[in-house]
Amino acid sequence: MASGSVLVSKAAKSVSILPLGADGLKVWLKRQPTMVRKWVQANGFQAAAGSLLFLSSRQGEISHVLFGVSGLESPWDWAVLPKSLPEGTYRIDGRLKAKEAEAAALGWLLGGYRFDGYKKDAEKPKAKLLWPTGADKNGVTALFEAICLVRDLVSTPASDLGPRELASEARKLARRFKARCKVISGPALEKAGYPAVYAVGKGSARPPCLIDISWGRASHPLVTLVGKGVCFDSGGLDLKPSSAMKLMKKDMGGAAHVLALAHLVMSAKLPLRLRVLIPAVENMPGPNAMRPMDVLKTRLGLRVEVGNTDAEGRLILADALCEASRGKPDLIVDFATLTGAARSALGPDLPALFSNDDGLAKDLLEAAQAENDPLWRLPLWSGYEDMLKSKIADLNSAPDSPFAGAITAALFLQRFVSKTSVWVHLDVFAWNGAERPGRPVGGEAMGLRAVFALLKKRYKNK
Repeated sequence: MASGSVLVSKAAKSVSILPLGADGLKVWLKRQPTMVRKWVQANGFQAAAGSLLFLSSRQGEISHVLFGVSGLESPWDWAVLPKSLPEGTYRIDGRLKAKEAEAAALGWLLGGYRFDGYKKDAEKPKAKLLWPTGADKNGVTALFEAICLVRDLVSTPASDLGPRELASEARKLARRFKARCKVISGPALEKAGYPAVYAVGKGSARPPCLIDISWGRASHPLVTLVGKGVCFDSGGLDLKPSSAMKLMKKDMGGAAHVLALAHLVMSAKLPLRLRVLIPAVENMPGPNAMRPMDVLKTRLGLRVEVGNTDAEGRLILADALCEASRGKPDLIVDFATLTGAARSALGPDLPALFSNDDGLAKDLLEAAQAENDPLWRLPLWSGYEDMLKSKIADLNSAPDSPFAGAITAALFLQRFVSKTSVWVHLDVFAWNGAERPGRPVGGEAMGLRAVFALLKKRYKNK
């Protein structure tokens, strides 16, 4: 359902875009004729980020577009252009580094994105861009497709995207890249050793499932991705209020992220062995739903008391992370729309990062900064382990304490990751609540580009 403005390889005619910061504008103006300098000054153009000024030719046509930028390496600086420019084909003047050229191309594509599959007359930007010199076309296209995959899946109404449909999307991706995809569904989950996944999903008329994708050579290091796939979260018997339930079609955002990351890994043919595990469920208050204070079995063998049926994501991830650890991977990455506490602490745009490996966390934070794809590390503070204690079971899934909710959720997940596994957990919002250039209201990829950059750096030369 993604749509975007078009990047083209050739055009008979194109209009020049000059990206300029405040200092660059001063230098550029010194070389211009008096008439141009007066025009720029009369319009008050000072190259503020996102600002535009059109220059005309003697024939009265647009000859140049002055474009104010704060930097050249963030796609969001460029995303304002497709909606701001009139119909036509444009080119970027000046020498851009490869990373800058790729940011410009990706920003242009994202600036034209619309989730428009449910609209009869969807408006599309008409401004086209010549591919910037030095940009990796295949790499940029793969990034755009991956981000669109996250956005489209997260924005799709739950009526059209349940566990079965999510599994269908996974199979489609696997077929495209000649990967293997296995799906275990319904009561078979218990027999296969995924009792927590089944317990969470059995309250819905739509059967839960475990999606398992594998790709790559056996000789390469194994990287396992785990994504929370709650296709709709009503809260279960601990029913959410309507205001909290409204956006819960996005609760499979973690699953969308790992499918998109798999897309990037396979597109780039990184020399690693990839496995993707997605527990896909719908958390509903049906007659067979789990109850508060039920005790659930898990794949690891630990018994978990259900502190709150609305804390279901950690339960299904517990089984998936246990299975991920059994494969003895070189790295485990999980994405999950897990806690409101992470949003209270960091807001909607800044995903929380937890890791049991300081070196990995440092590398990922550096990648996030370099990619303009922010993350913020929170601690796996062992002092809060006691909050997870249960009087009748090995663990309580949801402590009564109102404090440190994101940390206790991450500590719960850590109990299902082997002590020898290198693991990172990203608690993401996966949603844009406000309209910004390149980031319309709806599903959003967060941390995706940062993790992919980390994987490229970590495994490209292995």
